[in-house]
Amino acid sequence: MEFYKYLYLFLCGLSGFSCNKEKSFFRRCFNIKQELPINERIRAKEVQLIGEQGEKLGVMSLRDAIDRAQNVKLDLVLVAPQANPPVCKIMNYGKYKFEQAKKEKEAKKKQKIAEIKEIRITPNIEEHDFGFKAKNARKFIEDGNKLKITVRFRGREVNNSHLGEKVLNRFIENLSDIANVDRAPKLEGRNMFIMLSKK
Repeated sequence: MEFYKYLYLFLCGLSGFSCNKEKSFFRRCFNIKQELPINERIRAKEVQLIGEQGEKLGVMSLRDAIDRAQNVKLDLVLVAPQANPPVCKIMNYGKYKFEQAKKEKEAKKKQKIAEIKEIRITPNIEEHDFGFKAKNARKFIEDGNKLKITVRFRGREVNNSHLGEKVLNRFIENLSDIANVDRAPKLEGRNMFIMLSKK
């Protein structure tokens, strides 16, 4: 990792290319998860050892800790290098890596990107239409989406913007049990809108 960093900086110097974007470059190009040091790769004279069942085995020399791990056909893994002395655990490192990858995959599946849904209405919306739109709005918010409700004014309707605000406040009241108001009614040009999100 360090080698690539210095190579990149050296090439920047030769080409006269600005290195101000160094951090973002490395994030994109070298976003590699560092492996935990195991067995002979651990650089410490003494370690605090944790057994495969999580029991504390005390402080001992690195050689003794590696021998203990090999006796049970497992790996010695450095889990807390900042501790004094460093903490190592006896485990099946291959299995550990597999389980970590599996957990990350599951976490990504559970992540849901919230969309912004929009409902457009007029200031003189009829009762039936209001009920239908309010039902859709509730569904969008329950699904975890953000909701934008927009009142569109035509012609001289913009002179009676208070009617649009009244309709939007009805939506806020109707959805108050499940939604927070992120943005209160605001007129922009010929549109007035609110932003709602799930409580």
